[in-house]
Amino acid sequence: MRKKVILLGASGNIGLQTIDIIKQQSDSFEIIGVSVGKDPGNTLLSECCFLKGQVRYICSSDVRDDLKQYYPDCEFFHGDKGLIELTSIKADLIINALQGFVGLLPTLNAIRHKTNVALANKETLVACGSIVMKEAREHGVSIIPIDSEHSAITQCLLGYDHSTVENLIITASGGSFRDLSREQLKDVTLEMALSHPNWSMGKKITIDSATMMNKGFEVIEAHWLFDIDYDHIKTILHPQSIVHSLVEFKDHAVLAQLGVSDMRMPIQFALNYPDRKGNTSESLDLIKVGSLDFRELSLERYPLLGLAYEMGRAGGIMPAVMNGANERAVRLFLQKRISFLDIEKLIFETVREAVNIEDTTVNDIIESDRWAQKHVLDLVEGSL
Repeated sequence: MRKKVILLGASGNIGLQTIDIIKQQSDSFEIIGVSVGKDPGNTLLSECCFLKGQVRYICSSDVRDDLKQYYPDCEFFHGDKGLIELTSIKADLIINALQGFVGLLPTLNAIRHKTNVALANKETLVACGSIVMKEAREHGVSIIPIDSEHSAITQCLLGYDHSTVENLIITASGGSFRDLSREQLKDVTLEMALSHPNWSMGKKITIDSATMMNKGFEVIEAHWLFDIDYDHIKTILHPQSIVHSLVEFKDHAVLAQLGVSDMRMPIQFALNYPDRKGNTSESLDLIKVGSLDFRELSLERYPLLGLAYEMGRAGGIMPAVMNGANERAVRLFLQKRISFLDIEKLIFETVREAVNIEDTTVNDIIESDRWAQKHVLDLVEGSL
């Protein structure tokens, strides 16, 4: 019996790699539903020969008559409402590879329909981790991380109780500007920021990696995924991106998960969890690697990482405010409306203006995201 999969974000980096993996393991999986947003490569059209025999539900960001022509037997949904309809369909696994805050409600809806979620959407846990994990426990749903760092921790913890953990150690490549000083960041361009030294990722996550906001998000995600206090979640700079994360246990033994910089590995692990299957990824050649470097990750050099710890500890709506401000600021940077250093400036100014709400509801989180995004826009437009 093949596992029925619904893939959210099929045209993104994670979505495309997921399709590749399922092609290789078509005897184990079938993609019964997909969502596609902005799709300059016409993913669903180029994959028509593979998907046509299995996909029965398609959600697009707007009406796509071209898709209806190629998938005449499919049921179509549209927009944010369509994502909820799609995640209400019975499946064995929903892969959430959506980018941004839009990924939150589909995750919650999948959980409420008792469907396990393989999660690549950081915003779900950053903005709403307490509610999401509480509902996952209540509905008996597994949240399987796709991020390479959290996948590594999950693998290191297999067979161990989380109470035996002393520290989680999350590695960071340092992003596009890891060798630049704060002074040198004043003159960097968008094109420079999008040139990641190790990973091939989408534009937003590449910028988040350069500011280290991405690593801050991962700290908050780790707190919720593994129920570990922030004081026991460490971050270190590891330029090679070979060690994806480590776990230090209470007896001070340290386990690490190593591998090449290929997102197909954590995606495949999430699909087959907790089993392992062979794949076409490159093997890690330690002789070729030669040596591994680790350095302190300075919060002075990367202030957004320090802010993430602060907002994570504050809880309530504050992580959602930080996330919303970052989402809007990065979008403005990608539009070349602000400078690279303006990203963190806008985020800090926005969280300073926010008033926390501790006992939050999902509506509080949604409104906080809207407020933060609007506040960033108001700050930028007010300065023009």
